[in-house]
Amino acid sequence: MKVDAVVVGAGPVGLACALELTRKGLTCLTLDKGSLVNSLVGYPTNMEFFSTPELLEIGGYPLVTSHYKPVREEVIDYYRRVSALEELEIGLFEGVVSVEGEVGTFVVKTTKRSIDCRFVVVATGFFDHPNKLAVPGDSLPKVTHYFKEPFAYVRRNVAIIGAKNSAAKAALKCHRYGAKVTMIVRGTEIAPTVKYWIRPDLINRIAEGAISAYFSSNVTEITDNTITIMSPDGETVLDNDVVLALTGYHPDYEFLRGLGIGIEADAVETPTHSSSTFETNRRGVFLAGTVCGGRHTSRWFIENGRHHAAVIAGVIASYFTAATI
Repeated sequence: MKVDAVVVGAGPVGLACALELTRKGLTCLTLDKGSLVNSLVGYPTNMEFFSTPELLEIGGYPLVTSHYKPVREEVIDYYRRVSALEELEIGLFEGVVSVEGEVGTFVVKTTKRSIDCRFVVVATGFFDHPNKLAVPGDSLPKVTHYFKEPFAYVRRNVAIIGAKNSAAKAALKCHRYGAKVTMIVRGTEIAPTVKYWIRPDLINRIAEGAISAYFSSNVTEITDNTITIMSPDGETVLDNDVVLALTGYHPDYEFLRGLGIGIEADAVETPTHSSSTFETNRRGVFLAGTVCGGRHTSRWFIENGRHHAAVIAGVIASYFTAATI
């Protein structure tokens, strides 16, 4: 088969790109190594989005919610319905292995087949690649970089590494469901960027001793039954059953380099691309959404990344108008 464009990543921004491309009259195939909106599927159960519904919408379809702010399950179903209504062609659980050729004559090889296409749009996000702790024991089964729900942690010693929104919410939920929670925070306080309705609650729980916290501290070792912390007061060894290392994520740089996309030598390892067209250093290959920010994962969200789709679709359509492929 041959299509005008292959979109890599079936998240909200990838779906927005596919939608805008098809509305330009172009044929498009969207691929994802996981499920539809795979990152959102991995979010905590009943997680409330910080954004209001209209900021998550694509294609002009309204996101109807029973809350002021939508929850995870509503948002997942919204994108499912949009993709079905638009009859987007999507290949799920089909990872992209390589992209060969050049603009107009690309060959995308996946875990299942080879696809001929003229353009490639990469909207892969970063959620699949957590920032590792790089300490002894960080690969033990009890260490996870994702928090789904607190029920498995009842009456267990839970160490939460980090102090931003995800860590703050996990700490409060685990505490309320009976876990003994200890937070290990590299900075001197709970991050000021934590949402205003969460931060005071957490600070108060720490102040009253319901949640323990070590500030200006780092984990130095994890074993099956303990965690070792280096704090301003010296080394402390705590009993521990579970480690939630909510230390952030980064793009799949190995995959990007394999596609021939350059990585800038800046502090956040930004993938090389035009800020106006989102085309990378490899002609005909575009970036969309959070992957554009490199390690600066708070630069692009669904809210602003979804607008990349119309820009990219316009640029790709202009290639056809100019008959340059």
